[in-house]
Amino acid sequence: MTSTVEVIVGVIGRPHGLRGEVAIELRTDEPERRFAVGQVLSVQDEDRTLTVAARRMHNGRLLLTFAELTDRTAVEGARGLLLVARVPQDETPEDDGEYYDRQLVGLRVLDAAGREVGKVLQVVHLPAQDLLEISTAGSARLVPFVATLVPEVDLAAGLLRLAEVPGLLADEDDQVANDAGTDH
Repeated sequence: MTSTVEVIVGVIGRPHGLRGEVAIELRTDEPERRFAVGQVLSVQDEDRTLTVAARRMHNGRLLLTFAELTDRTAVEGARGLLLVARVPQDETPEDDGEYYDRQLVGLRVLDAAGREVGKVLQVVHLPAQDLLEISTAGSARLVPFVATLVPEVDLAAGLLRLAEVPGLLADEDDQVANDAGTDH
C-alpha cells in the first residue's frame, strides 16, 4: 500500500449567497484535482471531514458547496478552516519541471562547484515567483526558484544545485570580507 501525506489545499473563505456556497482561498496549483466533486477533505486539527458536493468558478474565484455545510450560517461558522487532502507520498505534479513544496523542503543545497552550502527550509509563494528559503551557515537566505538560479533539482539524490552567482547566499559585505581574507 502506498503511504500518504497530508497537504493543505485551501482555506474556507467567506460565504457566497444563502445556500451554503463558499469561496476558497487556494493553497494548491491543482484545484481541479484537489476539489473535484466527491472529494473528501479533512479539516486541519479537527476530527472532521467535508465532501465537495459542487464546484464552479465565479469572477476568478473557486466556489464550493460542501455536503455537510448546507446554508450560509454553517459556512460562516467554518470560515478560516484549513482544508487538507491526503495524497500519495510519491505523487508528482502533472507538468515536468514542477515540484510540490514537500518534495523540495529538506533537500541539500549545493553550490555550482558541488559543495554543500545549506538545506531548503521552505518554499515561499509570492505573486511574481516562488522563493526557496535556504538555511546556510550564517543565516537563512531567500533564493528565487527559477531555472537560471536553480538549474538542477535531483529528487532521487535529495539535492538541488545553485548557479554560480556572486552574492546569492551571502551579503555583499560578507563576500568582500571573505575575499579580503584569502591569499592571491
